[in-house]
Amino acid sequence: MTRSREEMKDLTLLGRTAKYRTDYAPEVLETFPNKHPERDYFVKFNCPEFTSLCPMTGQPDFATITISYVPDAKLVESKSLKLYLFSFRDHGDFHEDCVNTILNDLIALMQPKYIEVWGRFSPRGGISIDPYANWGKPGTPWRKTAEERLMYHDMNPELIPFRR
Repeated sequence: MTRSREEMKDLTLLGRTAKYRTDYAPEVLETFPNKHPERDYFVKFNCPEFTSLCPMTGQPDFATITISYVPDAKLVESKSLKLYLFSFRDHGDFHEDCVNTILNDLIALMQPKYIEVWGRFSPRGGISIDPYANWGKPGTPWRKTAEERLMYHDMNPELIPFRR
């Protein structure tokens, strides 16, 4: 099923040369209509090259950010999401704040039925931090899913190899 030009008229980044911003820029996020709002389905993005700065030391932090969501009326356009995530490059915030900021911005943008953001940050100073945040739309079954998913989020943590 192809998209009509009318449906795509609000997308300003797709098909154009990108200007990569390194200052936090939620205004670059764009959406397009969900052609299947009657069906619940997941959309998942993996960004293995996320970077931000430690607000205390100014040192870079590296992470894989995973975003999974069940759309309602709108979906986030992937190039705009890439540029948005890249805009954290020189943004100084703690890992937990980055994950929650991404979650809040995407909720405000799309009002999805369900969304989760998981940051798997590379170790620095001998410790890694993996914040996870989620949200389910109030008044829907997805609210309960969010509560349960958060409660049981890391019951099977990944194995961290022991090094000598």
